Amino acid sequence: MDLVPALDEPLKKVLGPPTAKVMAEHLGLHTVGDLLHHYPRRYEERGQLTHLADLPMDEHVTVVAQVADARLHSFASARAPRGKGQRLEVTITDGSGRLQLVFFGNGVHKPHKELLPGTRAMFAGKVSVFNRRLQLAHPAYELLRADSEEAAETWAGALIPLYPATAKLESWKIGKAIQTVLPSAQEAVDPLPESLREGRGLVPLPEALLKIHRPHTKADIEDARARLKWDEAFVLQVALARRRHADAQLPAAARRPAPDGLLTAFDARLPFTLTEGQQQVSREIFADLATDHPMHRLLQGEVGSGKTMVALRAMLAVVDAGGQAAMLAPTEVLAQQHHRSIVEMMGDLAEGGTLGGAEHATKVVLLTGSMGAAARRQALLDLVTGEAGIVIGTHALIEDKVQFHDLGLVVVDEQHRFGVEQRDALRGKGKQPPHLLVMTATPIPRTVAMTVFGDLETSVLDQLPAGRSPIASHVVPAADKPHFLTRAWQRVREEVENGHQAYVVCPRIGDEEDDPKKAKAATPEGEAEKRPPLAVLDVADQLAKGPLQGLTVEVLHGRMHPDDKDAVMRRFAAGDTDVLVATTVIEVGVNVPNATAMVIMDADRFGVSQLHQLRGRVGRGSAPGLCLLVTEMPEASPARQRLDAVASTLDGFELSRIDLEQRREGDVLGQAQSGARTSLRMLAVIEDEEIIAEARHEAAALVEQDPELTGLPGLRTALDALLDEEREQYLEKG
Repeated sequence: MDLVPALDEPLKKVLGPPTAKVMAEHLGLHTVGDLLHHYPRRYEERGQLTHLADLPMDEHVTVVAQVADARLHSFASARAPRGKGQRLEVTITDGSGRLQLVFFGNGVHKPHKELLPGTRAMFAGKVSVFNRRLQLAHPAYELLRADSEEAAETWAGALIPLYPATAKLESWKIGKAIQTVLPSAQEAVDPLPESLREGRGLVPLPEALLKIHRPHTKADIEDARARLKWDEAFVLQVALARRRHADAQLPAAARRPAPDGLLTAFDARLPFTLTEGQQQVSREIFADLATDHPMHRLLQGEVGSGKTMVALRAMLAVVDAGGQAAMLAPTEVLAQQHHRSIVEMMGDLAEGGTLGGAEHATKVVLLTGSMGAAARRQALLDLVTGEAGIVIGTHALIEDKVQFHDLGLVVVDEQHRFGVEQRDALRGKGKQPPHLLVMTATPIPRTVAMTVFGDLETSVLDQLPAGRSPIASHVVPAADKPHFLTRAWQRVREEVENGHQAYVVCPRIGDEEDDPKKAKAATPEGEAEKRPPLAVLDVADQLAKGPLQGLTVEVLHGRMHPDDKDAVMRRFAAGDTDVLVATTVIEVGVNVPNATAMVIMDADRFGVSQLHQLRGRVGRGSAPGLCLLVTEMPEASPARQRLDAVASTLDGFELSRIDLEQRREGDVLGQAQSGARTSLRMLAVIEDEEIIAEARHEAAALVEQDPELTGLPGLRTALDALLDEEREQYLEKG
């Protein structure tokens, strides 16, 4: 890699092994370049103090404040029985609030001498509550003396940068380390083409790095941020544009449905009209299938918007054109569910090769890891001869033994659950690269789609098919109002008495293998927070003996034998089971129109999009749905606000936006990138929508002209750094 030597220098050479080790382990920083790209989270002005009034609980914070008073107390304890124990209490203020600092034992001497009333300093520690007051116990601190040469140098200018820090490494220590390596910023190679940089009035990269770490004015920070955001957006979009460009060069067989074939026969017997959205998305997909390079399309659809119908019509079109289609599902439960519903939708069109089969019929086979040997042999034979036009399976489809006659289309359901290698292995099964349709029911804001799935064309289904019922959602605060929970179980009984069924979802299975932390005793003060999450097996037992006595209650979870899982799902689908107590295995694709109620226990332990997914399992028939989110979290907590947001809207795109605003960006992208560390340190996906869209446009134009980036060594270097192994994987996965 032709990285600039100065920026590629390992930190242990520059800062010494102990500091370098902490930086590598806790902050993921290994080289001088990494450290220069570790930007301040915010800045403090000397004359302006942090709002102590707004400190977050249990978080590691850095504050700049003034000592109001300091008192040394003596006390008796087990270690110092004669009243020789010492505790120093220091109160600091910033005009907005006061905060108590405490030091004990031998740790009191130095702060007692240094933290005199009127002294200003930076303090770092974890915020806790003692006697109902916020405090920092044994905080690290750094005095801010205007007269000290070194401090004046370190905190050059009026703005003090505060860095994302850890308990092992305070913000000011990171600041000092950055001052050490800052001269190397001059050697940073600029990834932006000069014409783009000048056209948009962006400062050069070395100047941006200096201004972000050592700003003299707020304008310096703005200049630096504008520039560094563009870098991140542009380099990522160039990587995605190159991927799209490479895909467009691949050959693929065009698949056009026969005029009066299988698809026409299927459409003719549909008992309902497709929504306008389904028709539009189908047109986009058919246009892609008719070209001679592979389709790469992401189909986003609200829960229950009819994505499976759109995917099935695409598969039928490919079968019509003489090819085969494979649908990959993330779990066996879902593969079986898809197989059942597709065979039902197709009727005798799915009975190719049998006596009762219709004229244009094909065979629809299921292939999963747990099938019996004979059934498996037959399925494999049907695939290799081409007898089966459609196969639905789990990643068992990817094994070497599985051979296709002519694989034309791969549909991947719930994309984020499939690894890169798996997708590529399935692609390799075609004589030429097959067309690819990726479906997700997790609505992704447009900017995230551009950032994470930027190498896929995107189609969105946002209308619900006719006949879908509204879902009412309510938060049940079990700790504050236990009678609400009693009422919740009454509501479930009422639904069952009216001939419907219900789900109860829990975060854990409860056979203990899945919870090594179970052994840790709960602490009395944090009972709700510390107790283990509720488990399927325990809850099912309590419900069957208690509030739901007399109803048929069954359990479903991921560690059951596949045949048992299938049997449970079949009984539930047939209406033989009143209440299904399950883990999130029911999160995607499970379709039982008669199930109208869902109670989610410990709902605060699930993410926003997961709750939205789960809720989508009810209200799938003509009767209205009900979703109850049970939590013990207090009213003002962020967890409770999250649940209130889910209860307040059924719009998945709105929720995904809320989700993104509430969580740190990196988590969201990290999830979508299969755990890869996000490269976005400065870019905020929701706020910087405009920059991302413009960067995408610029990147596409650049790659069109010069796919190899021959004239841009700086950009190639930045791409190499971005596309290390895990990034490469995330893009491959896209």
